[in-house]
Amino acid sequence: MYDIIIIGGGAAGLSAAKEAYDPDLNILIIEREAKLGGILKQCIHNGFGIHKFNLELTGPEFAEKTADGIADLDIEVMLETTVTDIIQFKTFDLTVMNEAHGEFHLEAKSVIIATGCYEKTRSQILLPGDRPAGIMTAGSAQRYLNIDGYMVGKKVFILGSGDIGLIMARRMTLEGADVLGVAELMPYSNGLTRNIAQCLDDYDIPLYLSHTITNIVGKERLEQIVIQEVDPHFQPIAGTEKTFDVDTLLLSVGLVPDIQMFESLKFAVSPVTKGAIVDQHLQTSVDGLFACGNALHVHDLVDWVAEESERAGRYAKMYVQGTLDTHRQEDVIPGDNVRYVLPHRYDFDSADDSVKFALRSTLKAAKGTFKITQGETLIMHKKARHIAPAEMEHIVVPKEKMVSNAPITISLEVT
Repeated sequence: MYDIIIIGGGAAGLSAAKEAYDPDLNILIIEREAKLGGILKQCIHNGFGIHKFNLELTGPEFAEKTADGIADLDIEVMLETTVTDIIQFKTFDLTVMNEAHGEFHLEAKSVIIATGCYEKTRSQILLPGDRPAGIMTAGSAQRYLNIDGYMVGKKVFILGSGDIGLIMARRMTLEGADVLGVAELMPYSNGLTRNIAQCLDDYDIPLYLSHTITNIVGKERLEQIVIQEVDPHFQPIAGTEKTFDVDTLLLSVGLVPDIQMFESLKFAVSPVTKGAIVDQHLQTSVDGLFACGNALHVHDLVDWVAEESERAGRYAKMYVQGTLDTHRQEDVIPGDNVRYVLPHRYDFDSADDSVKFALRSTLKAAKGTFKITQGETLIMHKKARHIAPAEMEHIVVPKEKMVSNAPITISLEVT
């Protein structure tokens, strides 16, 4: 019997484990790959760790530094091990498989979901046209190039302006490929502003906003793609076709929390984030089940993944020690111009000195004011600049400002 099992050994799982550690608790990390670190191992560019460590690190450096944080702790790790199912009775029963032991079962009082996210594929976005080789997700191309040393193509186009796609535009260019452009369905980029500047602008790679691919041409290997401008309803506009001769198409069209294996637990899932609905303790609707990092909602910075996951670890520890109390749960509501807010629910009576909210806007704005209200009462506001859907916002609301046991709404007023 384990006190806490953490599924996933990337930045989220490692950070949760460190904070959950107690010499009196049995903690296990289960990681399906041969080495800890998750997706960070293939992200060889820098820009990680500025907020967490006050250092500018590469992905592997961030992973190594985070793993070092648990190296001297009595935390068990199972590598090359996959969780195939979980059921809950009084405790959690995990069906687990690895090469050494085949299929076996593990029992835990609490589970932390830290499984990260996955990329949407061509089949999920229903791209029209032929089905040739040369079409893959940007993350797959990143792994092929940075881990395996394999160049996936020479004439490249990218659909979607997510951060991985932007970073791969620069990476492929540096390796000698001709990156002809990036098309984005939305009228704004879905990547960080700094990545637009450093990965596209610095290399004169054009960004086609409000564009999508309307045809793919190729027999055995990709030969051409056609993009078109779209109207406000995302319908292609006739006469705006642009044709590119390419041999590779990289897809950077969105990330989704990887939580399919937990469906048997039947916890509540957000239709917006596609991750679990959680309270301020990052506990799901199933008692003892916590979620954090990109398995909860897709983050823009791994620093925020680490910080959030530390909180999940701390609260999971409190749960198994019997000191985590929840009382009356109230809704946290995304208001005007706000796409979602986490946590989705909060409990005033068991709140710490403050509650930290993470949220994303639905639009870009040079400046605006986030307003936090309970009923008709404005309890707090926060001014912000350079607001964008791709940039996660954080608001810390002191408990002393809250009205006891009342729903919270967070909205954005553009100024």
